[in-house]
Amino acid sequence: MTTAAERLTKAASMWASPGRVNLIGEHTDYNDGFVLPFALPHATAVSGSRLAQKSWQVTSEQTGETVIFDLEDKVEGWASYVAAVVWALREAGVDVPGATLTIASDVPFGAGLSSSAALECAVMAVLVDLAGVDVPMRDRPRLAQRAENEYVGAPTGIMDQAASTLCREGHALFLDCRSLATEQVPFDLAGAGLKILVVDSKAPHAHVDGEYAARRRACEEAAAILGVTALRDVDVDGLPDALAKLDDETMRRRVRHVVTENQRVLDTVDVLRAGDLRAAGPLMTASHESMRDDYEITVPQVDTAVRVALEHGAHGARMTGGGFGGCVLALVDEESCDAVETAVRKAFAANGFTPPDTFVVTPGQGTYSLSK
Repeated sequence: MTTAAERLTKAASMWASPGRVNLIGEHTDYNDGFVLPFALPHATAVSGSRLAQKSWQVTSEQTGETVIFDLEDKVEGWASYVAAVVWALREAGVDVPGATLTIASDVPFGAGLSSSAALECAVMAVLVDLAGVDVPMRDRPRLAQRAENEYVGAPTGIMDQAASTLCREGHALFLDCRSLATEQVPFDLAGAGLKILVVDSKAPHAHVDGEYAARRRACEEAAAILGVTALRDVDVDGLPDALAKLDDETMRRRVRHVVTENQRVLDTVDVLRAGDLRAAGPLMTASHESMRDDYEITVPQVDTAVRVALEHGAHGARMTGGGFGGCVLALVDEESCDAVETAVRKAFAANGFTPPDTFVVTPGQGTYSLSK
């Protein structure tokens, strides 16, 4: 099977950005908290060449569609993510050249693996390259997040764009979403005799919807009531007092998830630094339970995948991504991976769910050049 990069015709500039899975730290990013994603081997590749005029011609290898837009157009659909990057770069003072762009991707769409951020970051890399300007990698996640928030209208945090840009092969990215400080934490699964099995539940997944926005709004309202800049400023020791100040039970559950999830990220980083990768398993499972019970963003398909994986030997399992569908990660011993996968497939069939996609992932590289 050819990769996305191999399906593109050579052009003046060619870059790729990966999708991501989040090992732990869900819905903490827009609360100025901590996350621990790693990049997938799956990537979106973009090739591009300059045009003389200020217009952009974008072709999707997946759909066969070509969209042409200029500075006056408000673009909708998949091409809006491309137009959003043009807009964000121009807002940042970059004289973005007109270009023809071709896009190919291996990142599953709608699975919670950050296909949109992979597209944004790869397009940004090509346009910056064609413009001949220096936009440091560390500055690109904020620009890509602004593109998605303000142009596309998806209220995402910065984790997806940071992971797609900054991750390093063989490592998880410990990211402080307030300061944008990063640490590359070694995550040698093979050395520990482990695998990460991804189960794509095939349940619908979307960020541009009322549920995601409602949870973000609840967190912002809670922070205002508590008199803090963001829920990041409440730690687990201060959680009981914070919850006592909130009258709304739903808001209390949302706050409890964010505060305890931030602590789970810190605890997971500690065990990875110590080389005790299996100890991350119970933290992953606790994260899923919190998403299910306090943040209320799981669905029967992902709950089933987590339960069955644990029953068949997984050290831990959790949903990854924004919720309401998407993927589950299971931390499994190499020798039990096939048995867990088989058990999950049987459980989906028994429940009448759409058959899942399953695959094993290893930590990959953030944005990289394909031009040689």
